[in-house]
Amino acid sequence: MTHLKEKISGLIITYNEEKNIREVLECFDFCHEIIVVDSYSTDKTTDIARSFSNVTVVQNKFEDYTKQRNLALNLANNDWVFFLDGDERISEKGKQEIIETVNNPNACDAYYIYRIFFLGQQKIRFSGTQNDKNFRLFRKSKAHYDDLKKVHETLLVNGKIGFLKHKLLHYSFENYHRFKDKMIYYGQLKGLELSQKGKKYSSFMKWSKTTFKFIKTYILKLGVLDGINGLKISYLQSLYVYETYESLRKATS
Repeated sequence: MTHLKEKISGLIITYNEEKNIREVLECFDFCHEIIVVDSYSTDKTTDIARSFSNVTVVQNKFEDYTKQRNLALNLANNDWVFFLDGDERISEKGKQEIIETVNNPNACDAYYIYRIFFLGQQKIRFSGTQNDKNFRLFRKSKAHYDDLKKVHETLLVNGKIGFLKHKLLHYSFENYHRFKDKMIYYGQLKGLELSQKGKKYSSFMKWSKTTFKFIKTYILKLGVLDGINGLKISYLQSLYVYETYESLRKATS
């Protein structure tokens, strides 16, 4: 592997990730430090993380995903940071590309990385995942997460943006039931976010947007080509929208 001239901080936020934490921390083996911001896990997540010599674990009460991510950024000692979620993995070629990118004096300030989705061990090729990407590598001096977002965090970049070639592996949902629980939880957070922005509840918007989300994912985003998994994903994506408006209704009633 090419020598890394610039130092990189590997960052992750966690809650009850004992099944994933060892593998994901091993993905940071090219980083100079690893910072784990944990939301007081009740399993062995922090015990496993502390067994790594270059890992710093900080526990912070969870309010929303953005606050946790920005805390991790503030704790990083290096300008270059590489974020991973507990369900993401990077290949050796991906690590090499990051090293070469950071070593380049003409590097951009933030990089999108595309992701390959899995439901269980089955690869999802469509259902809206075709062009999924997230900022995962960036200079913290040039970026921060939008404080108004509680879920689906948005990185605000004051600089040049680039794209990396090698994709992350995103084992986003271990099984259908965990997928469903996550969509309900995300919807609840999104509803609270909308209420804080002054959004008003509308029954028409709830049902029209819920229905359109299913059609968009299953038909327009070709979920039908993913077979039964495409049908499941389309339903759960629409459930997320439904729960968003239910959460908004409760917050504004």
